[in-house]
Amino acid sequence: MQINYLTLIEFVLEILVFLVFMVIFRFIFNKLENSSYKLLNPKEYLPEEELHSLRQMSFLIMMGLLFMCILYNVVYVGKDLLSFVIFDIVISLYVATKLDMRDWKNRILLILLIPYGSLTYFLFGKSLVGYLALIHVPVFIYFIKVYYDKFREYTESNGLGIAIILLFSIIFISFFITQLAEHVDPLNSLVMVSNAFTSNGYAVLGSSVIGKINSVFLVWGGYLLSGVGTATLAAAILKKHYDVKNEELYAKIDDLDKKIDNLEELIKNKDE
Repeated sequence: MQINYLTLIEFVLEILVFLVFMVIFRFIFNKLENSSYKLLNPKEYLPEEELHSLRQMSFLIMMGLLFMCILYNVVYVGKDLLSFVIFDIVISLYVATKLDMRDWKNRILLILLIPYGSLTYFLFGKSLVGYLALIHVPVFIYFIKVYYDKFREYTESNGLGIAIILLFSIIFISFFITQLAEHVDPLNSLVMVSNAFTSNGYAVLGSSVIGKINSVFLVWGGYLLSGVGTATLAAAILKKHYDVKNEELYAKIDDLDKKIDNLEELIKNKDE
């Protein structure tokens, strides 16, 4: 009976720890969103169109991360266990912070979303509890659908195209093919696909988990910023072109106003 009491205490502690971390995450996100610092405001250095594309892409990225977490839960649970545990907890916390706790359905989802297996390993050093870890699979599948619905709603409400799905599909299919063909885990596959897609090669850059994540961040960060530079240059060229056209148009309108005034003056003189 003592073991059952200890298990129950650990279970309650895991819920409390997760809720505390969720409050901290929500506080940090609110601070960042409401911050007055220009550096934290993406509108200061990204065009409006690019922000829409990034927002649209963010829903697809979350779908991909949730699916990676499912793969690690089901297939790769024995590899890089501590890294997976941290990844599982962080993803779960992010999804939890976006839930509206005023809805009873979301409160139930929050309880199911808590990564009990990962928290058991992280807090008490015990191996992952299989049944509790697998609770994440149906819950994450549900949230994959939630983020897809958000993607579709955002795309339709802002009049955006869905060509980005083609890009995401190419990367996603390549992600699977690389895992099967190269016999690598999802993180290594993501690094290889990212490097290949951005023409940086087909190797795994980084020997540690942190190094690999940093490699992916640098690759996609550079890819996005290069697109921003191209878009900014194109916008500047178009603005200069239309500024010239506007000046010519205003000049013609002024000339036309003068001719109309002269014509009115001539008609007035003739009537007198």
